[in-house]
Amino acid sequence: MRNCASLAWMLAAALVLPASADEAFVTAQGAGALDIIDVATMKPLAHLSIGGKPAGIAVSRDGARAYVTSPEGQFLTVVDARARKVERQIPIKGGPLGVAVSPDGKSVYVADLYGKRLVEIDPDRGETRSVAVGAMASGVAVTPDGGIILVADRDDNAISVIDSGRFERVATIPVGKHPFGVTIDAAGLRAYTADVESDSVSVIDIGARKVIATLKAESRPYTVALARGRIFVANQHADSVSVFDAASLAPVAVLKVGEYPEGIAASADGGRVYVANWFANELWAIDAASLEILEKAQTGDGPRAFGAFISGKR
Repeated sequence: MRNCASLAWMLAAALVLPASADEAFVTAQGAGALDIIDVATMKPLAHLSIGGKPAGIAVSRDGARAYVTSPEGQFLTVVDARARKVERQIPIKGGPLGVAVSPDGKSVYVADLYGKRLVEIDPDRGETRSVAVGAMASGVAVTPDGGIILVADRDDNAISVIDSGRFERVATIPVGKHPFGVTIDAAGLRAYTADVESDSVSVIDIGARKVIATLKAESRPYTVALARGRIFVANQHADSVSVFDAASLAPVAVLKVGEYPEGIAASADGGRVYVANWFANELWAIDAASLEILEKAQTGDGPRAFGAFISGKR
């Protein structure tokens, strides 16, 4: 009887707990919600009310939590990603937009769009501190070792380099016009900014703190993803994704996607790339090798998914 009871409990738990496969955490700005989608089936798992026009998203490396920014509501929402429920909301004055999580999950970094600052938050205690960055701070990314934080200073046409230990700005790197999304490679050696008004991507040598190449994208690139040795760029006004070879930096292809693509991110294994089409209310899955459009999922109104919105062990 005892063994049967234990088996029954384990079976019940398996039905309740999410699988270890990738899931997409898509901020639906118009709907004021967070959609959680099983990307293996492209079927919805949960629809959580967030409020405050949610935009930014970051999932912790262990997949335990997701963090959602609401620029209009002026708060950060902490989501239990495994239970798929809201834990709490932490007030942040200004315009919280870009968000990233430290590799150990102990710090969350939020760019204040209006306050020219990056806010560091202890997600358990709610304690905060901030450091000055440039004007209209947008995207945020952290190196894999957690030592460096990059912030896209949109109106300064630059990237702020933050030493996470001292929590000080140690450098500023000029890039293209109006950088929005910023992405760091798995080795922590290069970063890529989507320069909206230059219609380009700046390739940055993080150690040397300088731009080493500029890639020509299509109209209004907003975000960048990396997968299978390739660079994927979501072009909002072109309804497309530009693809480049990460080694040679040569153009590979241009893929037509849904209307107004914004957030773009790769699966944990790098086999797929997912793009949220803001005006189409759809999440598209792209095969990173063949570049075929595989599947589509419906989302709530206005999916932005601005940040690292795919969970899964990396």
